[in-house]
Amino acid sequence: MTAADTTSEYTTRWRALLLAAVAACAACGIVYELALLTLSTSLHGGGIVATSLIVAGYVAALGAGALLIKPLLGRAAITFIAVETVLGIIGGLSAAALYVTFAFIGGSLWVLVIGTALIGALVGAEVPLLMTLLQRGRTAGAADAGRVLANLNAADYLGALVGGLLWPFLLLPQLGMIRGAAATGVINLVAAAVVSLFLLRKIVSGRELTTALCVLAGALGLLVTLLIVADDVETTTRQRLYADPIVAYERSPYQEIVVTRRGTDTRLYLDGALQFSTRDEFRYTESLVYPALGEGAHSVLILGGGDGLAARELLRQPAIDNIVQVELDPAVVELARTTLRDINNDSLDDPRVQVVVDDAMTWLRRPEAVPAGGFDAVIVDLPDPDTPVLGRLYSTEFYALVTRALAPDGLMVVQAGSPFSTLNAFWRNVSTIESAGFAVTPYHVHVPTFGDWGFALARRGATPPTPTLPSDTPPLRFLDQQVLDAATVFSPDIGPRPMTPSTLTHPLIVEDMRLGYR
Repeated sequence: MTAADTTSEYTTRWRALLLAAVAACAACGIVYELALLTLSTSLHGGGIVATSLIVAGYVAALGAGALLIKPLLGRAAITFIAVETVLGIIGGLSAAALYVTFAFIGGSLWVLVIGTALIGALVGAEVPLLMTLLQRGRTAGAADAGRVLANLNAADYLGALVGGLLWPFLLLPQLGMIRGAAATGVINLVAAAVVSLFLLRKIVSGRELTTALCVLAGALGLLVTLLIVADDVETTTRQRLYADPIVAYERSPYQEIVVTRRGTDTRLYLDGALQFSTRDEFRYTESLVYPALGEGAHSVLILGGGDGLAARELLRQPAIDNIVQVELDPAVVELARTTLRDINNDSLDDPRVQVVVDDAMTWLRRPEAVPAGGFDAVIVDLPDPDTPVLGRLYSTEFYALVTRALAPDGLMVVQAGSPFSTLNAFWRNVSTIESAGFAVTPYHVHVPTFGDWGFALARRGATPPTPTLPSDTPPLRFLDQQVLDAATVFSPDIGPRPMTPSTLTHPLIVEDMRLGYR
């Protein structure tokens, strides 16, 4: 083999390894962006506006980074190592920084904006640097440059695909946000170290290489330390967000689940939003369940309500012999069967209750899922529609699907939010239910931990139902017929108002929630 052949083989391996590094760095870059989007949802509620701003800001930062790096292309090798080192540190620490800032300062939007800009700019600087390194020593023309660019883009997009799959299916569910981002930073730094050791040692000086490797080692040590102490950081930070001691925590693929307890008061939070407090949950649960039963209900469908509290009340009615509970998150069901079992009286393990783990809208679209004749009552106990995913469950189309599951003379009740705090969202929900062919009677009660809280009782047809308690209602702690009659009265400041229905294509109720509480 001639010297020219040896040089050509080395160059080929050099470029192949560099393209592999391109793919690894691209995977890390997309993971950082997905981590920012996930954090935006968890800490700030996400939404179309926040998502659009992060994506648009990230793309703009990519272009800015490509322009800003132009003066340094003459020293592409050492600059590439520096960029990857800084990117690994910032990206690896981004989740921890956002979470800690949110907990200790109360707002982390500015950290999110700065993180998006810095990470986007550093990722944008990679392509010009890598293109310069790949072109090193080449004297061919435009066609050869095109081939190099094609290889670079192919490696870049393939890496982005890998990163896009790793985050939701491996890193986030297995490691969580803080460890997932830190592990990605480690991969980023290892890729930079491999490039330094095997590819750039003949380009940069020995002193520069030694300095670069020492800095990379220090950065790696920092991120490895974060990986080790991540649980302590997360536990300490998370506890600061809650007034009471945390007794159970899980990050499911769908949400963050937290249970706190102080004395006899147990509270459930989903993504930081309070779902119930044992101090007064009976006010909410009784008001939700009993008006929907009418007289002689035997079968009931619960959409949501994975904590088992609605099922607990239904099981107190001796005539009810069939309850189907449809809950999206199996982690909530498991929590109801363990940590919350004393609160829900083991309701989800009762033989009369069939638990189905599925999306409510998906389940309703299966004709075989609904028994012949439909359910005598449908209880819709879902989280507030503050995201597009939840907004679809408060749409005309969703309520139209419910009509297929409801017996002709059956009743549906929907937790509709607060007519005081989220006035537009409450009445928009009422209008949306009406647009699906229901006649609606709204009512509201006072739940101290929630404030003024509203519900919508509905039946198919033109005659609104009159909320009444079944004649065989067991003794209740809060609700009686007199309270229920008063609950249908709304003062002028929160009274009925016409609203355009919310649909799948125009989820107006999500915008109502995005505007916040008054």
